[in-house]
Amino acid sequence: MKPARVTAFGWVASILVFGPLSAETVQLRDGASVTGRILAEKKDQVVVDLGFTVLSVPRGDIVKVVKESDSTAKPGKAPGVQEIKGGLYAVATTPPAEKPVRELVQMLGESVVQVRAPSGLGSGFFVTEDGYLITNFHVIEGETKLSVEVYHQKDGQLERRSYKDVRIVAMNKFEDLALLKVDDKDAPKFKRVLLGDPENLSVGERVFAIGSPLGLERTVTEGILSTKTRQMGGALYLQTTAQINPGNSGGPLFNLRGEVIGVTNMKLTFGEGLGFAIPGDELKYFLNHRDAFAYDNDNPSNPFRYLEPPSRLRPTTP
Repeated sequence: MKPARVTAFGWVASILVFGPLSAETVQLRDGASVTGRILAEKKDQVVVDLGFTVLSVPRGDIVKVVKESDSTAKPGKAPGVQEIKGGLYAVATTPPAEKPVRELVQMLGESVVQVRAPSGLGSGFFVTEDGYLITNFHVIEGETKLSVEVYHQKDGQLERRSYKDVRIVAMNKFEDLALLKVDDKDAPKFKRVLLGDPENLSVGERVFAIGSPLGLERTVTEGILSTKTRQMGGALYLQTTAQINPGNSGGPLFNLRGEVIGVTNMKLTFGEGLGFAIPGDELKYFLNHRDAFAYDNDNPSNPFRYLEPPSRLRPTTP
């Protein structure tokens, strides 16, 4: 007897029953995804077994297929998370499920910090468990004595802790990015964030920011992504209706999957709902090439490190 055929989301589906399946993920153009077992990959479609339904997904609707072998976690690593070698950050190999903001805030709150300098304060977020964090260059510009305020969750309660042994690792004045490192000897493992894929962003999708506007730490603001390509001062920014104010600078802009898609850094002072963030791909470039922006202790005002010129070659005598 042939299985009954139905139509779901414009694709042809067959109702079947199977036991537990290993998961593989088909990422779709609209930002959604289908997780199941891939039965067949044809020229014009991919057939995915969901356990209760088999979907035939047109190739034109597929962005990427993440197979089980690609997302197998290494021992000690969270499932579906890939550490970018040499990049000091991690990404999700399988897009996380979207969740309400209130749940994501509970999950991500420990990752977001307040960065303090003698001249002011800003926000930041951990990209590694061993204390590497991102903030804006303008938050630490001209400063060397920095501290970081972190809220650790302990027994269901928030415990505020200040770390004062913070060094500058790299900074790029022109992209307004800085990489810091907490070196306190008694520092625990920190909660880090995952960086999202900018190709999966869609204008109009919900986003939210966590930071310390005007010193009001752990403030959450929500909005939408207004545009992905707002040109200002020769650079492209993400524009959002999530409220951004002084003190938010250097904090993360999240999607509803809990991934960082941008670094908040400015707003238009004569309007509301006009906030901007440095795109996530610029952040990845900065982290991947951080040696080119390494902080120079001999010249703390310089965001670049210049290599020593090669010595002049002298002819050798036979």
